[in-house]
Amino acid sequence: MNRSILGRRFWMAGAAALAVCVTGFGLRPTVLAAEAGAEIAAPGTFEGSPSLTLSNGSLELTVLPKGASMASIVLLDDGEKMNPLWNPVRLNRELGREAKPSSMTGHMICVDGFGPMSQEERQAGVPFNGEANAQSYEVHSRKEGSTTELTFSGKLPIAQEAFTRTVRMVQGENVVYVESQLENLLGFDRTVNWGEHATVSSPFVEPGVTVFDLSGTRGRTDPARKAGQGPPSEPGNTPSLAPDQEFTWPIAPGLDGKTIDLRLTPGNPHNGDHFGTLMDPSRDLEWATVINTKKKLILGYLFRREDFPWMHTWIADPPTLKLVRGLEFATQPFPSSHREAVTKGPIDGVPNYRWLPAKSKITTKFLMFYARVPDGFTKVDDVRMENGQIIIEDHTAHNQVRLAASLEL
Repeated sequence: MNRSILGRRFWMAGAAALAVCVTGFGLRPTVLAAEAGAEIAAPGTFEGSPSLTLSNGSLELTVLPKGASMASIVLLDDGEKMNPLWNPVRLNRELGREAKPSSMTGHMICVDGFGPMSQEERQAGVPFNGEANAQSYEVHSRKEGSTTELTFSGKLPIAQEAFTRTVRMVQGENVVYVESQLENLLGFDRTVNWGEHATVSSPFVEPGVTVFDLSGTRGRTDPARKAGQGPPSEPGNTPSLAPDQEFTWPIAPGLDGKTIDLRLTPGNPHNGDHFGTLMDPSRDLEWATVINTKKKLILGYLFRREDFPWMHTWIADPPTLKLVRGLEFATQPFPSSHREAVTKGPIDGVPNYRWLPAKSKITTKFLMFYARVPDGFTKVDDVRMENGQIIIEDHTAHNQVRLAASLEL
């Protein structure tokens, strides 16, 4: 055991408990085991960044101690080891561009901030998408029965908040359970901007092959495009959606006057777009899925509507075929500063921020699943949890996928 690179040491009760402390981005995580053979998370690197990998016999999940980003998820019995999550380092390398290690990868956390900060916040040092993704966390690892967990904890020094994220996997399941807590260290109430920046990319996102579904209702195309203030498109991309227009998911108005089915990945990609969608107010648990119909693989999410009533989607479908789509379930429909979110107020009666009371904590929960689908399963009409299972239904194919899910949301 190399003790020289460790800062402090953290121990948890239980014979199978262990801990790892990462005090700098350039360090390789070191695991301290309470007993021989008790290692739970395998330390390593992912695209040049320190990483920890959990395996439960069905899935292998790789998480970065910096940012607590979930960088990779693969099926253990998949010979191709297809990772559906966004890997910008690999995409840049394949395009011959500079490819620096980064915690902005895969599924990353945006808190306390989602998108651009105000001028004053930027001057104070708050980064784009908030501090959480830029922190190197203390990581505790624990196993209890068939459940394995990693807990990431740290302080957001500028926001004066404490952030904790626990990732759990149960032996044999195709599910990752994520519970997060944000604590206000100050003595006054404050608003919170929070986005779960779930992002998928090629080769999982494939022209004319990959389809996207979610429990969405009303939507709006990017209003900032109308004002010329929207995020820049990827090189070679042009917007395809008419700006600042309401629509009913998944059919949206295009710039050319025709409609666009947002479920589909275009066969001739060249567009870059943003839109926000209100999740179904009649549901307690919302969902989003991505299916590669050729590989017959599905990645999906279930999350509590009380935590995240909105979905912000960004599309980067350049002619290079390095396709990316962000499925960002969040407190607001579009990335914005705290000030802008408060100034806008509720949208269609739905808040676009959360309150974090003085000296208090708020908690969010969601789960991610990754599995195979049968032949002809090309659309998702419903995802729900029922009797210890996730049930995924394609009404057109009169078929469903059932996944064991023993932990509750």
